[in-house]
Amino acid sequence: MAQLKYMENVGSSALFQHITALFECTMAAIITLLVSEPVGVLYIRSCRVLMLSDWYTMLYNPSPDYVTTVHCTHEAVYPLYTIVFMYYAFCLVLMMLLRPLLVKKIACGLGKSDRFKSIYAALYFFPILTVLQAVGGGLLYYAFPYIILVLSLVTLAVYMSASEIENCYDLLVRKKRLIVLFSHWLLHAYGIISISRVDKLEQDLPLLALVPTPALFYLFTAKFTEPSRILSEGANGH
Repeated sequence: MAQLKYMENVGSSALFQHITALFECTMAAIITLLVSEPVGVLYIRSCRVLMLSDWYTMLYNPSPDYVTTVHCTHEAVYPLYTIVFMYYAFCLVLMMLLRPLLVKKIACGLGKSDRFKSIYAALYFFPILTVLQAVGGGLLYYAFPYIILVLSLVTLAVYMSASEIENCYDLLVRKKRLIVLFSHWLLHAYGIISISRVDKLEQDLPLLALVPTPALFYLFTAKFTEPSRILSEGANGH
């Protein structure tokens, strides 16, 4: 009984921490836009990106005498490069200010170590994300739609496999599974729209009809890849 109650507390605490993290990230994004040029509005004015080298102007500092490097280059894609660091900084500040107080007050059914695991994890993830942006900001700018599509497909397949979802009934029996499915569908749609060019968006909108295809393909083929069935057929010599 105590174990069941603890598992319920873990589930409710995880949901609450997801909501808290979403609120923190949303507020950080809004604040980042408000403090960026032009200040006080929810849009940015940026320089046009022409090529990948625009993201790495520090590699093109001139050397007039081939000995001394003059560090005079500026951010050619301003503020697309630095705005990400600002966003991470606001995320970290909001997390350190809000989450300990909220988690301590509401997630009281968990142990202290379980309550603050998300904070400890973020303290590792933010430096890693900062380094990735510093080194691969330009690559991420061009590849992020494809990264979103691939990661959303992989994570959806892993989730459905780990949850032992083999048919539509297994998918509909819990609201959490539907929320995860719709979230992945939103990521699929976002990736498709991001890949599409703005001037050809109307031509590519029919591609959004393909968004449910990966989930449907998994449901229709899951029964053919069930390990117990494969082992039984192998034992029977089929």
